[in-house]
Amino acid sequence: MMNVSYEERLAVIRRALAEDIGPGDVTTNWIIPESQRSEAIILAKTAGVLAGLDVARDVFALVDERIRFEPLLTDGDRLQPKDVVARIAGPTRGILTAERVALNFLQRLSGIATLTRAFVDAVAGTKAVILDTRKTTPGLRFLEKYAVRMGGGANHRIGLYDMVLIKDNHIEAAGSITGAVQRVRARNAAGLLIEVEARTLDDVREAAMLAVDRILLDNMTCEQMRQAVQLVNGRVPLEASGNVTLETVRQIAETGVDFISSGALTHSAKALDLSLDFLPSHRAAAPQF
Repeated sequence: MMNVSYEERLAVIRRALAEDIGPGDVTTNWIIPESQRSEAIILAKTAGVLAGLDVARDVFALVDERIRFEPLLTDGDRLQPKDVVARIAGPTRGILTAERVALNFLQRLSGIATLTRAFVDAVAGTKAVILDTRKTTPGLRFLEKYAVRMGGGANHRIGLYDMVLIKDNHIEAAGSITGAVQRVRARNAAGLLIEVEARTLDDVREAAMLAVDRILLDNMTCEQMRQAVQLVNGRVPLEASGNVTLETVRQIAETGVDFISSGALTHSAKALDLSLDFLPSHRAAAPQF
């Protein structure tokens, strides 16, 4: 499903369940007989892009392994209002107890996928690839970056360990772009990709001369980005970052940059509106699909 082990995914879900359930779901347990079984569906209430089905399924399974979760769509699918995302059957207590955590994950990840798809659609026809950033919810990074991919975007570095990104404060501490790159190359036995942040065209020239793997154009105007594209002339991939919105992303893409990164994909995505609705036969002794 994503760049995270099954055990790590379950650990995230277990923490969410422990936070919500605590010592027990008193409302459900005091109202619903232990023997009662039900059927339910997860329903889309607005248009969007789906992400997080495996996580939702695992939530129900961890609460009660007898719950059957049947996805009717696939992550990455576009949703329309009233689309049925999944069918659920099993002990009523378990379904109710798992409902909120399952929906929280599914709505959050689908919201990210939906916003990402809007950015991707906005730059269609250009060569620009939409990237995420590290501006993710603590503890949910792998899940949220997975959702970006389901929306048609691509992942930037996962963390501080899998790619070198030399930013303005690194450059200030090292004294220059050249000095920072030289220090990295002296210790980069693993051959990690090296990206350098550039705030001016002079920075772009210096980074390009060093033949780094990518140059990040930080908060540049579109005119500056066009000049950077001409200056580099394809020798180094260019990434635009800063002040990227749905209103500006097309104009940025048309400057000719290779990548556009936006923290908004994960830090500002609105949760997609999904609901869990019991079917009329929700008190059936033996649910039938």
